[in-house]
Amino acid sequence: MPQHSPGPGAIASKLSSPAEASGLGAFGGVFTPSILTILGVIMYLRFGWVLGHVGLVNTLLIVTISTSITLFTGLSISAIATDQVVRAGGAYYMISRSLGIETGGAVGIPLFFAQALSVALYTLGFAESVVQIFPALNLTWVAFIVTILVTLLALQSAEVAIKAQYFIMAAIVLSLICLAFGQSVEPMTTAPLEEPGSVGFWAVLAVFFPAVTGIMSGVNMSGDLKNPAQAIPLGTLAAIAVGYAIYMLIPLVLVFRADAASLVSDPLIMRRIAIWDNSILLGVWGATLSSAIGSILGAPRVLQALARDGVLPKSLRWLGKGKGPRDEPQLGTLFSLGIALAAVSLGDINVIAPVLTMFFLTTYMVLNVAAGIEGFLKSPSFRPTFRVPWYISAVGAVGCISIMFLINAVATVIAAVIVLSIYLWLERSEIEGTWGDVRQGVWMSLIRTGLFRIKGPLDSKNWRPHLLVFSGAPTKRWHLLDMANALTHQRGLFTVASVLPEGSRDVGRQESLEATLQDYLEKRGIQAFVRLVTAPDAFQGMKQLIEAYGIGPLLPNTVLLGDTENPEGRDRFTRLVAQCHQARRNVIILRSSPEQFTLVRRRPAQFRRIDVWWGGLQANGGLMLILAYLLRTSWDWRGAEVCLKLVVPNETAAESAEANLQGLIENLRIGATSQVIVAAERSFDEILLISSQTADLVLLGLATPGSVDDFSTYYVELQERVSKLPNTLLVMASEELSFSDVLKKD
Repeated sequence: MPQHSPGPGAIASKLSSPAEASGLGAFGGVFTPSILTILGVIMYLRFGWVLGHVGLVNTLLIVTISTSITLFTGLSISAIATDQVVRAGGAYYMISRSLGIETGGAVGIPLFFAQALSVALYTLGFAESVVQIFPALNLTWVAFIVTILVTLLALQSAEVAIKAQYFIMAAIVLSLICLAFGQSVEPMTTAPLEEPGSVGFWAVLAVFFPAVTGIMSGVNMSGDLKNPAQAIPLGTLAAIAVGYAIYMLIPLVLVFRADAASLVSDPLIMRRIAIWDNSILLGVWGATLSSAIGSILGAPRVLQALARDGVLPKSLRWLGKGKGPRDEPQLGTLFSLGIALAAVSLGDINVIAPVLTMFFLTTYMVLNVAAGIEGFLKSPSFRPTFRVPWYISAVGAVGCISIMFLINAVATVIAAVIVLSIYLWLERSEIEGTWGDVRQGVWMSLIRTGLFRIKGPLDSKNWRPHLLVFSGAPTKRWHLLDMANALTHQRGLFTVASVLPEGSRDVGRQESLEATLQDYLEKRGIQAFVRLVTAPDAFQGMKQLIEAYGIGPLLPNTVLLGDTENPEGRDRFTRLVAQCHQARRNVIILRSSPEQFTLVRRRPAQFRRIDVWWGGLQANGGLMLILAYLLRTSWDWRGAEVCLKLVVPNETAAESAEANLQGLIENLRIGATSQVIVAAERSFDEILLISSQTADLVLLGLATPGSVDDFSTYYVELQERVSKLPNTLLVMASEELSFSDVLKKD
């Protein structure tokens, strides 16, 4: 069943109140959690390992590449944040409101897991440093206990957790000062467990990259910020700049004070270098704990936003509930704790870090895509106060995907499959967002470009029927829509049109009725436009649509009508057909009834037969063959036999006609059979009735209005001729197009 998101008022009231209540600013709400996550476990426990494996120049290159990706993403985030009100959910909220709820959910779900896994990464880092000092302790159990304690702190209050981070920041600053004024360490004399240089550049980058993903910690607190549009750009870019400066200086300190073997082998090499060794422990413990706090604060808020937008399955909607005046996601926090504890059981930072890298790079890439598309389209609604050229975001997106492939192509493909699977699942769930997104602007831009590139009439190679179907009330003449759907294969354009009595509907009511009909068609698998017009009478309204409906070169080339049995309206009906011909619109008239057509559809396709009465490849013949082929290759009529029938006066003519028809069928590749019928002094009407009585559909050519003296009289006679036939399509080719060229190989 389709799942619908709650109304915009409900979501807004729930998501805006925390921001107003907490009032966190750029420093406390964005810069502090971001910089403390950046200066975290990777810096203290893996920076020496990075330097020892790839050397100083490559380390500085890794820092620059990683920070550049983060900078481009930070600029994109700043552009989006200063254009829209950013509520709880951070990156997920931004993506879903720009690229749609399917794309937002496809990235938001992996982003939640990335944040939850980050908690495990940081608590494992804390445990690793503790076990280095107290070897008797069990690393996994220490990480378990610390993960639970950090979660309990987060459950108390986001504001309490933020205040605790100020003390942690002081400890980190102290540790960096002690490192800068430290001393050299003695080179290792024993063989290291891991040889320097044994790990490649891109593998090292994969381990390091989570060190620069701290900006998500600040963005994910968007629901707790007083002014997200101001705080997110200022706090994010400041954290990136400070983090980059520190990360470029630390390798310069380490490279001159420790050999490569020591850097690779000792995770706490900084402690041996620092002038006060325990300051590093304070920094490690403070950084890991603050990073864990930032992640355990961010993950449940992403989860809460996903649940409230209806992205998560119904069984998990309870994760959208908040508690207290600050609407804090306590249930989501406990759920995130479960994911983190499961990851802690892995017990290895080097295993978790590359997984996080893929998740974060995917999120960064989509954020850059969102900002890039918005900037490229230049929609009037996209007016960020922090402007970023679209190509900057595009470079960031390309950089993300490139780095992902260079790190691990297989893992990149797996990540893409996961994201695509979530996207398709959400699309099939038909979740409706209560906000607009950039996708419609993308399609509008593509349509505009495409329309201006279509110069002149469509050539025969690309022809397909674009139908204007006059169905009246679709529920009463559904067989017309079935026929149109079979002919278009959901490739050509197909518009269901109806005429309302003049003055019976106001504009608002008419639009509402169009939307209702559109929804009715979609639920029955029909991809079609709906167009309603008002007119004094039905024929005048249909004439208006035939003359005016369409845009540029993209006009309906074929009109599908149901036949009329009303003698009073027959003259006007035939005049309408003549007007279609004058307007160069092909005409298809279906003589059937909903009941009769439904019976045909219920028959097995392989036993159906379509009779095409042949009068030559020119004029109507080519169009009839195309229509028969399209029906035969449609889902409803697949496998039906197309029989090409021709009447000749005698046996002598039959032999030549049979050879010509067979050669034509082989050349045209339509999979038809031929049947040449000798008249033997019988009338065509008699032959037609006897030969096609058992067919499921009969195609007959319709004379053009100019080729007969009185088209209305001709049509009455034609109706009498086919009155006893089964379902019949009367076909008139009116376009200035050689349909034989559509069929021929060359």
